[in-house]
Amino acid sequence: MTGEMAVENITLDSAENSPNQSSCDVFIYQRAAVVLFPIFYSVVFIISASGNSLVLFVICQRKQKFNSTSIYLVNLALSDTLFTLALPGRIIYYIRHFDWPFGDILCRLTTLLFFANTYAGIGFMTCISLDRYLAMVHPQRLQWLRSVRVVRRVSCLVWALVSLEVAPLMFRSMLREHQGKQTCMEYFNFDGSRFTPYLLLLACTISFCCPLIIIMGCYAKINLKLRTAAKQNSVTGRSRRNHRANTIILLILLTFIICFSPYHLNVMQFMSRKIHHQATCEELRAFKVSLQITVSLMNFNCCLDPVIYFFAIKTYKKRVLSLFKDYIYTSGASSKMTAENSSSNT
Repeated sequence: MTGEMAVENITLDSAENSPNQSSCDVFIYQRAAVVLFPIFYSVVFIISASGNSLVLFVICQRKQKFNSTSIYLVNLALSDTLFTLALPGRIIYYIRHFDWPFGDILCRLTTLLFFANTYAGIGFMTCISLDRYLAMVHPQRLQWLRSVRVVRRVSCLVWALVSLEVAPLMFRSMLREHQGKQTCMEYFNFDGSRFTPYLLLLACTISFCCPLIIIMGCYAKINLKLRTAAKQNSVTGRSRRNHRANTIILLILLTFIICFSPYHLNVMQFMSRKIHHQATCEELRAFKVSLQITVSLMNFNCCLDPVIYFFAIKTYKKRVLSLFKDYIYTSGASSKMTAENSSSNT
């Protein structure tokens, strides 16, 4: 069971078995949501669409062969791009006050893309961290793990695992009636189980805690390697290549912590408390609000990923800077011509 799918099952099950379930409306805070969420996801859509489309365009135009890092980054950009396709429908859903007008199939597909992006992002960020670790700490001994053939197989394995994890979403109805509206990805019709909190804690440990430990371990090992190299040879320790590798994995770690930590920690603390006592209506409402906020942060990862591309891929960095310089030059030239025309007319 993945993420919010299992979480909403718990919420629904708790509300149905609570003594005051008839008066427990977890949508009491939707007035703020219908204003803030369309704005937030519109900004995410613009940044993600432009940033990830640009990186796919630049990488696919390169004449050089793909290396291990660029393959993982292409897969990450592809995941973000697919997720971006689901955002317009979600924006309309919030504008319509939590009313989904596009039917059950598109609701299932949107949910699938949401969670596929989350777990593909976690998977490929972990792969990039391990790739940088192998390149920096074991530059000779384990280089076969960074060969294009192996990396492609690992990428296929990540997509296969993500597909297995989110595939059940396509076989469940994601729509539910609520006060005359069709809500999408809010409640799920699953039978409650007392084992679900334990399963969800296990899922969070495997899909979040383990990758986080791996990424932090890779960052620590690379930092230790760079410090040792700096002491032995100041030129080697301060090389641009080493600095870029350290920056890449630091950005991945920060993105991971900012985007994925709040959601998973929120779920884990709620499930831990639910094991010991039945959630009250106030707790369910607070959890629902925190869930929507942390899911939004989790979706924000597709806006931060282009920052990783900027430092990881030289071609992408040069192209972005070139476009930025061209824009400044064009704007400056246009302003100058306007000023000259104004002065000549006077």
